[in-house]
Amino acid sequence: MNQRKVVLITGASSGIGLALSREYAKRDFAVVMAARSKDKLNQYAGALSKKAEALAVQTDITNQEDCKNLIEKTIEKHGRIDILINNAGISMRALFEDMDLTVMRHLMDVNFWGTVYCTQYALPWLVKTEGTVVGVTSVAGIHGLPARSGYSASKFAMQGFLEALRIENLHKNLHVLIIAPGFTASNVRKSALTADGTPQGTSPRDESNMMSPEKVARKIYKAIRQRRRFVVLTTAGVITNLVKKFWPAFLDRAFFKAMKNEPDSPLK
Repeated sequence: MNQRKVVLITGASSGIGLALSREYAKRDFAVVMAARSKDKLNQYAGALSKKAEALAVQTDITNQEDCKNLIEKTIEKHGRIDILINNAGISMRALFEDMDLTVMRHLMDVNFWGTVYCTQYALPWLVKTEGTVVGVTSVAGIHGLPARSGYSASKFAMQGFLEALRIENLHKNLHVLIIAPGFTASNVRKSALTADGTPQGTSPRDESNMMSPEKVARKIYKAIRQRRRFVVLTTAGVITNLVKKFWPAFLDRAFFKAMKNEPDSPLK
């Protein structure tokens, strides 16, 4: 069995997940890449395998059996799991009153249940290595965002689950990190769901000044290494977390104004 430390990353075929895969490959980890897109996954894992040890496992994290298979394939190959990064996620942009409830359900399936499924099957192995569980959250998981009700709900649920998991395993030295990258230059906004469940196709924000997936990956790597509990990567996120404690009503108005000013905003 492999003696290298093993990191398992969901949503690894693009954006932050792909950047994390490359970052850990550089650090001489064995990398397990999970995503739905088999072709992209095999392409990127194949490229990584020229420099490091990479395993691609096609996985739909909304499917419990797929998540079980992901962990089984990892253990079959490596015999251990040191880090699980629950990175796969999907966003949305619509008013709740206009939204088909299947959209809300899909957000919960991906962002919350995907984290739950992968974490439960990986947990015995992570406890054995005194390893790390990571949940990639958002400012939307700190304070509810208008026109992102499903996204906020899923991220709040994920955070509550991971905080409880941390406490349950307090004396087993399991490390649980919740990290909020903020707006990142990736395809997450292009694939965000609209009221009827179709992707919006374009980003409503200028992504030129956003943090790159590579920078986010480096910061996540550092936070895991330091065994941090909760990290917000952007200044706006840090301010949001602070203002929420003392002036939540002000934050409500600020978020409404900011989201209303987006191009083609559903807020009136």
